[in-house]
Amino acid sequence: MGVPLRSSPVRKPNETMRLIITTFAGVIFGFLLGVSFPTLSLTKMNLPSSLFPSVDLTYIEDKYSGLSTQALLNALNSLKANKLISAPSYKYSERKIWIPTNPRGAERLPPGIVTSESDFYLRRLWGQPSEDLTIKPKYLVSFTVGYSQKKNIDVAMKKFSENFTVVLFHYDGVTSEWDEFEWSKRAIHVSVPKQTKWWYAKRFLHPDIVAPYDYIFMWDEDLGVEHFDAEEYIKLVKKHGLDISQPGLDANSGGLTWQMTRKRDNTEVHKNTEEKPGWCTDPQLPPCAAFVEIMATVFSRDAWRCVWHMIQNDLVHGWGLDFSLRKCVEPPHEKIGVVDAQWIVHQGIPSLGNQGQAVNGRASWEGVRERCREEWKMFQDRMTNAEKDYYATKGLNPFNLTAH
Repeated sequence: MGVPLRSSPVRKPNETMRLIITTFAGVIFGFLLGVSFPTLSLTKMNLPSSLFPSVDLTYIEDKYSGLSTQALLNALNSLKANKLISAPSYKYSERKIWIPTNPRGAERLPPGIVTSESDFYLRRLWGQPSEDLTIKPKYLVSFTVGYSQKKNIDVAMKKFSENFTVVLFHYDGVTSEWDEFEWSKRAIHVSVPKQTKWWYAKRFLHPDIVAPYDYIFMWDEDLGVEHFDAEEYIKLVKKHGLDISQPGLDANSGGLTWQMTRKRDNTEVHKNTEEKPGWCTDPQLPPCAAFVEIMATVFSRDAWRCVWHMIQNDLVHGWGLDFSLRKCVEPPHEKIGVVDAQWIVHQGIPSLGNQGQAVNGRASWEGVRERCREEWKMFQDRMTNAEKDYYATKGLNPFNLTAH
């Protein structure tokens, strides 16, 4: 009986056609997939983390939605390549940055990127940063103001040139109304109701913020400036080496208490005076010397850095500061003085005092004045105790020192 031979099965025509169609469909699908790939979201792809630096791709796609994903891939690949080329194979501990001389909290940053100071310069939202400023003001003047004194402040502002950055602290909450004055549109406005200039100064005039300014004017709102010019004033301050100063007060000024701050005729500057008997324990100490008041004080940059640290957070009226300003300059009887050739009038308008609260039939200003006196005593006590504690660590008795 013969053995049947095996023969290859003959492929049917419909199976061959199915194979051709399937192959063609696969080619078309691959082509379409390749064309659409650049628009795929990177966040939908499961890519190895080693391919790219540690970045938030979702953030990048949102922020730069106008760029294609392929362009982002190219940029990241370039960054990765540069990183591999430029980074030597150091251990992590060797690459770790720690600079103890950097500002506190910035020790992990390379010194070249640390920006520890700032300013109040207004900048644009467009263009090159280097072209933002047509002039860099060298001085700063701040007024603590209420809108009722707008005319007085407008007159005062005409005495300060474009060399001054202007900061207005608004204790009555009114700000936008000041834009009726053209200069106000270039000023810095800070508004917190019922706060004093020393409260503002402690919180908004940190020495690192006002570091670019050679002199800082800390002025009240009720000052007459008919006989005052800020640029001429600064010339005299520099000429006589004053780090803390004020303009002389006209004899018609309201509340003229101290002989030291009274304007003198026929002189540019004075640094000492004679007071009532018993008021001065030493002719080189306040209020006979090393003394100005706090209504229209002008500080050099270095002096302000010291004075700012002396301002107490909770003692908002500043009473007592004037007797201690001398602690921030050396020698104080030479570095503190009154400029007579540029003088002002203290109008004595109790506008901020009226921001107090009337209690038990007392006027609102009475409670404010009472707190001023209490703060003066509290500040004196704190300063005395702080000095006692310091001298105790040195084994000294401060009561045996004639001046400290």
